[in-house]
Amino acid sequence: MEFRHLGHSGLKISEITYGNWITHGSQVTDDLAIKTMQAAMEAGITTFDTADVYAATKAEEVMGKALKGQRRESLEIFTKVYWPTGEGVNDRGLSRKHIMESCENSLRRLQTDYVDLYQAHRYDYETPLEETLRAFDDLVRHGKVLYVGVSEWTAAQIRDAVRIASDMGFDRIVSNQPQYNMLWRVIEAEVVPASEELGIGQIVWSPIAQGVLTGKYKIGAPAPEGSRATETSWGANFVARWLNDPVLAAVEKLEPIAKDMDLTMSQLAIAWVLSNPNVSAAIVGASRPEQITENAKAAGVTLPEDVLSGIDYALGDLVSTDPALTVSPEIRP
Repeated sequence: MEFRHLGHSGLKISEITYGNWITHGSQVTDDLAIKTMQAAMEAGITTFDTADVYAATKAEEVMGKALKGQRRESLEIFTKVYWPTGEGVNDRGLSRKHIMESCENSLRRLQTDYVDLYQAHRYDYETPLEETLRAFDDLVRHGKVLYVGVSEWTAAQIRDAVRIASDMGFDRIVSNQPQYNMLWRVIEAEVVPASEELGIGQIVWSPIAQGVLTGKYKIGAPAPEGSRATETSWGANFVARWLNDPVLAAVEKLEPIAKDMDLTMSQLAIAWVLSNPNVSAAIVGASRPEQITENAKAAGVTLPEDVLSGIDYALGDLVSTDPALTVSPEIRP
């Protein structure tokens, strides 16, 4: 396993970070989830990402069970706050009340005294940014959080957060967690340049585009049994936007590129996001141990310029690049 600094911080994290967004607590059994996380650790992964909202808080519980008994100092545990975790009007957003209560609840579910990174899961237009950043800073000062970051924030929002933190003496954000893959490059125009300037690293999710970049979805063929597209949860809706003939035909053109590099399609996709120097880690999920074992082999892979150009040529104008596609709800859900 290879390791990178999280932004310009002193914290190093594994290039491949294990995430349990949709799988744990919903898609697979707890026993299988724990075995998969054990396989991740055996592959050298030390960084684990979750969120309070995943599987209605159950994903954090599963992660806590899986990591129990491991040497805490050898792990980096990340979680997030923003989306609803209860029926109350304050069980959502980035108010001081919700942040402080959610952090305590996440620590309890994860069975740990602190998290290495606490992230604002979206931007909250209903809460003054100063209030959010002060709450984060207090958690750092209390030792419950070591670093703070954001997820799916625009370049302007990131700049505002850094400016306010600097002006008020708060702990600065060190990371952003955006969606990023060969097909979805909306952070490249604005977020990445701003982040490079400010010393913020990207921890990217969906590097294989919800499985589309594995090549397992074929034109005219039913979705493979057990795949994201066959789920009854909203995960199926999430992947549906890429399940069209032009995208699937373009993805098929990537297969000889992966073969020439002696990589699986998944490894090629993960190595591609890691080729961006502003990316600190790629978040990879898995429903079976063998999946994470294979995908972890993408760490340390360098893609030559001709391979990167070949990928761009194969995908053509199917790539999404508009920075305006990075959005947060105007009103809390």
